[in-house]
Amino acid sequence: MGRFSKYILIVATLLGLIVGIGHPDLALAQEQNVSDVWVADNGDGTYTNPILHADYSDPDVVKVGDDFYMTSSSFNAVPALPILHSKDLVNWELINHAVDELPPVEHFRSPQHGNGVWAPSIRYHEGEFYIYWGDPDFGIYMVKTDDPAGDWEEPVLVKPGKGLIDPSPLWDDDGRAYLVHAFARSRSGINTVLVVQEMKSDGTEMIGDPILVFDGHENGNRVVEGPKFKKRGDWYYILAPAGGVTEGWQLAMRSKNPFGPYEARRVLQQGNTDINGPHQGGLVELDSGESWFVHFQDKGVYGRIVHLNPVEWRNGWPMMGEDQNDDGVGEPVITHKKPDVGESYPIQTPPESDEFNSKELGKQWQWHGNPENTWALTSNFGFIRLYGKPWPEGYRNLWDVPNLLLQKFPAPEFQATAKLKFTPHMIGEKAGLVVMGEDYGYVAIQRNENGFQLVQVNTYGADAGEPEEIIETVETDAREVWFRAQVREGGATTFSYSTNGKEYNEIGKTFQAKEGRWIGAKIGLFALQPRDGASEDYLDYSSQHSGFANVDWFRISALEN
Repeated sequence: MGRFSKYILIVATLLGLIVGIGHPDLALAQEQNVSDVWVADNGDGTYTNPILHADYSDPDVVKVGDDFYMTSSSFNAVPALPILHSKDLVNWELINHAVDELPPVEHFRSPQHGNGVWAPSIRYHEGEFYIYWGDPDFGIYMVKTDDPAGDWEEPVLVKPGKGLIDPSPLWDDDGRAYLVHAFARSRSGINTVLVVQEMKSDGTEMIGDPILVFDGHENGNRVVEGPKFKKRGDWYYILAPAGGVTEGWQLAMRSKNPFGPYEARRVLQQGNTDINGPHQGGLVELDSGESWFVHFQDKGVYGRIVHLNPVEWRNGWPMMGEDQNDDGVGEPVITHKKPDVGESYPIQTPPESDEFNSKELGKQWQWHGNPENTWALTSNFGFIRLYGKPWPEGYRNLWDVPNLLLQKFPAPEFQATAKLKFTPHMIGEKAGLVVMGEDYGYVAIQRNENGFQLVQVNTYGADAGEPEEIIETVETDAREVWFRAQVREGGATTFSYSTNGKEYNEIGKTFQAKEGRWIGAKIGLFALQPRDGASEDYLDYSSQHSGFANVDWFRISALEN
């Protein structure tokens, strides 16, 4: 959506507020967030995939009444387990996170890249929402609530163990409960098999032994994982991906017994499309009789982005997407008619920009570890304050830093601009705008012996401990600066700065963004200070506070030339 469209939206919003004086629901509907860089709803009754061009990996969806709720993997990012809400499966808002601190809390104080929350399942049972996820190092956890936008209970370790991943629960008609899950070979030594085990009816503890129900080695379905449990009529279904993240396909399995044996079919694959590895997600059935499948596609630097495909049931089997070859195996759609949910809803997208005018941090932001309350302070002053926390012990580069305030790449191309005022307390402190992954680049302002300096840094092999490479430095007298990162198709990123908010000067050289560990690249903010500053490094001996950066705003917008 371009600038002209945004102006139209603003006018429509104002008109909606005027008209909505006597119609509060209408006024509220006009206040939805709409991205300037990626909108899936075409405004004509159709949508274009992906519905979210952002790294909501391993998505799962549940329908409750007229509402849809989605969650996804979050790995080591905190808060964890995002909760998204939709009325039509195309337009989504980010309303919450289910976990504020990852367990075990102290373990996740430092970055645990690629660990933490793996493929979750969200379900609704007897008035409560449940989310199960597997932590490959500790076991299967569960959290629940009666209000997905409110507080969630503390996580419960349902099944401890190594390599237990991708759990999905099922409450049967007779009140019995079951759980299906997969295995991570890196921890357990096995993979490509699925087991089902009975649970207590309250979903907090396992009963009996796990029973092998599917072995992908026997039929060429390597790397079977991410199962989702479902019952439809008298049939038990397990939907599971196979073939690997980037090149795989979607399987459907069915049985008349939760413990099997299950027969299996391939029901979705890339085919002749450009949508690689279309699999792993959630299937929902609508009151209109339609069925839909929300799943991911791995897109490298952008992470695992979210697609929506129609589902047609044929002889008790789900065919996902469009059956181009009339063989019961679907291929992903690009543009399609929106789901029939009975009415139309406003265009809406998850938040990206943040004016930092609220006492609550925007829900799009996550840290790289369980946060401390002194990393950042929100305010009613119109800014967020990032304190220059000391580099961690054994620091090699930003890969080791938990206090990075980051959000997902929202589109193939975009620009991010941030305005901040820098108040250092120590020589060597810095604050800036970063594009983070296994490689990273940033533009920052830092204090040296002679004053202030702008610096552009690129680091290749951050995950391997490679040092930062200073590409360019610029001396400055300014403490208030505007930083900008422009991301082009494929992740090529250029950085620039301004000291007046009008003219921007490119600094350094193009940085090629790279994905993180099981996640897409992220963009955001940071503030740091040397770990052990010598006494002569302090700028003001009378000061009792840490250095900091007040960030006025952070804005995602369409690329400017």
